[in-house]
Amino acid sequence: MAEPTPIELPVIDISNPHDPAVGKAMLDAAAKYGFLYVNSKGTDFTAEDVDHGFELSKKFFASPAAEKETCRIEPNNRGWSGMHIETLDPEHQRTGDFKEAMNFGDFKDGKAQQPLPPSLKPHESEINDFAGLCNKTCTRILTLLALGLEINEDFFTIRHDPTTGPTGSILRYLYYPSLKSEATKSYKHDKDVRAGAHSDYGSVTLLFQRPGQPGLEILTPEKTWAPVPIIPGNGSEAEKKKYPFPPILVNIGDLLSYWTDGLLKSTVHRVVFPLAEQRSEDPQDRYTLVYFCHPVDTTELVPVPGEVVRLHRERTGGIGEGGIVGFGGGAGSLEAGKRPLTAHEHLMSRLEATYGFKKDE
Repeated sequence: MAEPTPIELPVIDISNPHDPAVGKAMLDAAAKYGFLYVNSKGTDFTAEDVDHGFELSKKFFASPAAEKETCRIEPNNRGWSGMHIETLDPEHQRTGDFKEAMNFGDFKDGKAQQPLPPSLKPHESEINDFAGLCNKTCTRILTLLALGLEINEDFFTIRHDPTTGPTGSILRYLYYPSLKSEATKSYKHDKDVRAGAHSDYGSVTLLFQRPGQPGLEILTPEKTWAPVPIIPGNGSEAEKKKYPFPPILVNIGDLLSYWTDGLLKSTVHRVVFPLAEQRSEDPQDRYTLVYFCHPVDTTELVPVPGEVVRLHRERTGGIGEGGIVGFGGGAGSLEAGKRPLTAHEHLMSRLEATYGFKKDE
């Protein structure tokens, strides 16, 4: 069996977040694919920032289970989740995801608002700094999307400002063990995945990846799975030299799709064991750093104003009266009742489906 053909996604330079032409390019990519790359040279991240983030991640996941247990994930979506704890596609998965994760919520005055394990306590300020860079990058992306939608450029950013209240934003360390690991002994080909099919719950997601550790696939409009390259293009040495580190992969979440009545795509995606790894004599672990950008908890999810969204609604009918949120993985959907749904209510419902948490928790 041959590897499926990788999808080609645009690479966008966000160094000038006030350029309407860049906003239009970002809107076009978000409406067509729901995924795009951000040129790493157009951000405030250095290669050292990213390398250090991965070093901290590896240090944490290599620490004893007893230490990780001291910060087990709670209903507020902060903390450590072990192997098979998260089930992103409960309708189709035989078992939970083949991964571990560590989630960091909002920091306040540079301090984590959650327990930190011994391996990470000395690095609290560095984790906070990385999350801050992620938030700054998301602010640029949200500004550009507003320009592309021809609305006030601060429409999204003022609703994602953590200085105005708590948000659901999460910085996440992810570890997917390779097929040579004890943790994957129960893996069954064609039945199990590293992360089940799902769409992201929030507004914008940033994904940092390492060369040689593939696995992400997106569901195309033709309903086939297409791998997403870590380095866009042909993966040649010349292509790699364009970037200080692999371009940040950006995808649209459910909330931006809802806000724009379906104009922006919240594309279903998953993480698999690629065929090349299954055939390899030396399969590699996969590590990623992810930032899930969410609005302030009290934000009401009402459709974006403006002609671009209005014309889309007239042309397609939008996503339905009341606004259905939640597009993938059998994780469930929400319908707004007599008042607009809030960002926090949407997030809590999605987490309940993923982890089995109860709303009253």
